[in-house]
Amino acid sequence: MLSQIRFSTLRLALGLMLGAFALSGCVTGDGDTRHLQPLPARLVSDMSAKGMSQSDPILVRIFKKESELEVWKRDRSGQYALLKTYPMCRWSGQLGPKKREGDRQAPEGFYTVTADLMNPRSQFYLSFNLGYPNPLEKSQGATGSALMVHGACTSAGCFAMTDEGVTEIYGLAREAFAGGQRSFQVQALPFRMTPENMARHRNSSHIAFWRNLKEGSDHFEATKQPPKLAACGRRYVFNAREGSGPFAPAEACPPYEIEADVQPLVSQRQARDEARFAELIGSGTPAMSYAHLDGGMHQSFRTMLKSLGPERMQPMVAGKVEISRPDAALADPFGGDDAPGRTDTTGSLAPR
Repeated sequence: MLSQIRFSTLRLALGLMLGAFALSGCVTGDGDTRHLQPLPARLVSDMSAKGMSQSDPILVRIFKKESELEVWKRDRSGQYALLKTYPMCRWSGQLGPKKREGDRQAPEGFYTVTADLMNPRSQFYLSFNLGYPNPLEKSQGATGSALMVHGACTSAGCFAMTDEGVTEIYGLAREAFAGGQRSFQVQALPFRMTPENMARHRNSSHIAFWRNLKEGSDHFEATKQPPKLAACGRRYVFNAREGSGPFAPAEACPPYEIEADVQPLVSQRQARDEARFAELIGSGTPAMSYAHLDGGMHQSFRTMLKSLGPERMQPMVAGKVEISRPDAALADPFGGDDAPGRTDTTGSLAPR
């Protein structure tokens, strides 16, 4: 049994190494064993306390406005629970989806990451490719490649998590793959899909797209399971009943129903959110937008950047890689004061 485990781990490591050569863009660094670093003892202890093991499957959620990345893990109940929230050091562009190569937009949507998309030889320490454009985006003519979650603190369409942050995130994915998970879902969202945020952004040109993303977020929040993905009529479809379809992203949707055990849970959540949305509009909640010079940075890193400056901060979070557009990062308009109550952020890096 032990030899089988060792062989499985070796095979996974080889697969990750080979996958690096298929990637482009945020890639091509010098080779070493950084991708094999064990998970920190404290993180492993947190898993155990939450009824999780290193080999249990994961799911990743990204929130651009809040500059946060969450890793969820399946626990002993069979549902997914939040393991840790990581502050994001840098993302680029504006709120809204990526549409073309070179627009500096970080993607928004639902993505499936397989082991061959893991890159242990990234020039930004470690990374994994989101798989943008996904089938729905391809059907809409989206272009772009090598859109990553990676280390350092620089972005031209990627999500930069610092070298320390990405080491943990990469390690969690590595252990889940070694445990038998074939792929993990990434939900890249413009912001936390609350009624409050939907009300504030209701006048955005992207609001119809964001409502579709919220459907998928609602399915996950209601069931604590990764929603099954499909696409038709130029939109995502979530948890369609077995035997529905066929679905084609660019074609009209066929008649379909949501899985019977999922529909009431999602409907209940959506009804509650819609009532709250109506209440907010009725009480005069103003519509607003966040105009970024070029993306954002988590408030904890902005505090560090303002205190230390980019030259002193860089070696703490990004090694030899420069922090991208520190002026724009400091101009991030999100102050964190309009986020509803939620789990405390962990993983912030302090000067040391």
